[in-house]
Amino acid sequence: MSSDRPVPVPRTAVPLGITDPVDRARAELKAALFAIEEKANVPKRVGAATDRGVAEARLFARHNPTGAIIATVGAAAAVGLAVWGVVRLIAR
Repeated sequence: MSSDRPVPVPRTAVPLGITDPVDRARAELKAALFAIEEKANVPKRVGAATDRGVAEARLFARHNPTGAIIATVGAAAAVGLAVWGVVRLIAR
């Protein structure tokens, strides 16, 4: 069952079959610029990492609700202690 549909090429890859050196150089430059954009686009990467983290946290909470509650209370306590410590250092 082979399909004749072309396989999509990622923006950061050079398509195969380019024989003209000028077209190949343009394709390589275009792929390199897209790769640099992907690497340098920190807000996009942070957003993707945040989305992955939220999805993992929701999955964890769905499979282990008690553990999620304990983790949430622990994180809140840690943040509270950190804020209390900083305020105490500043107040001295």
